[in-house]
Amino acid sequence: MNSCVHPKMKSLSIDEAVTRNLEKYFVDLGGSRPSAIYDMVLSAVERPMLEVVMKHAQGNQLRASEMLGINRNTLRKKLQTHGLL
Repeated sequence: MNSCVHPKMKSLSIDEAVTRNLEKYFVDLGGSRPSAIYDMVLSAVERPMLEVVMKHAQGNQLRASEMLGINRNTLRKKLQTHGLL
């Protein structure tokens, strides 16, 4: 699955984009000790994923939960956590 990019730019896969950004994160730390990387990455990926899936499901939570392969109640909780409800 490819991310949306300008047509003249090389398209990156999701894993390539995550890898590139994590490498940049470590460079930007400038020697500082990282913390809570797992939660940071999940939060950064989860919110836009939920927004896009909800858009494609036309706001239908049952359809979106099926697309995501998660329970509808789990989806509701995640939408609430990210302020998307």
